[in-house]
Amino acid sequence: MLYVHEVHEVRGRHEEDFEAAVRDGWMPTLAADDDARLMWFCHHVHGTGPAYNVVTLTAIRDGAAWERLARRLQTGDLADWQTELDALRHGVTASLMIPVPWSPLQEADFASVPTAPQDHDPVIYMEDTGWPHASLADYTGFWKTGYYEPMAARPQEGRLLDIEFVFQPAYGGGRRKEAVLWQRVLDNDLLHNLLTRDTPAELKQPGMFMHEALNYRDQWRSRLLRTSRWSPL
Repeated sequence: MLYVHEVHEVRGRHEEDFEAAVRDGWMPTLAADDDARLMWFCHHVHGTGPAYNVVTLTAIRDGAAWERLARRLQTGDLADWQTELDALRHGVTASLMIPVPWSPLQEADFASVPTAPQDHDPVIYMEDTGWPHASLADYTGFWKTGYYEPMAARPQEGRLLDIEFVFQPAYGGGRRKEAVLWQRVLDNDLLHNLLTRDTPAELKQPGMFMHEALNYRDQWRSRLLRTSRWSPL
């Protein structure tokens, strides 16, 4: 299964029009067959980065389904819709992604993904993207043993994050040495503490994640994303 990660630079005056075009156009259109599903529609949280940025994740069944969808957008029934969408944004950056072998999400269950708007409370996600100086396999392997497994071993109560999805660009689909953690924020109070306090010195000592991670990378980016009230997930 493939996943298309898109960062849309939306025109400010057309923010609501853009959201409606995805909600009322893209999501139900994909639901008409079994090739693809919109998974997440997220706003870049105000005050944490560029204004009017939207991040979407779309799951695609396989390579053949991706080509069919690409042809529909290029010259088929979705070509006019895409042209209209382009008029609502300054630009879009897309990557074709695949899950790492240990990612909690591997094959999306299309039958369980909502295909019509359903009102729900927004959810905050922390999207961490790293660009290692070590090999990509070593870096994502360290994520598994040094970050994911210790986190998963702790009860959710009192935990800041839950890792739902870990992915990297597919061949030809983006920057080679890059990997992304898609993490649901479980406790907004702990998130507030993270944003307003320095990392304690004891968490930077040898053997701790923040120290050991520097063996693999010292370039990474965190984004806070908030789902729309109708986002499928």
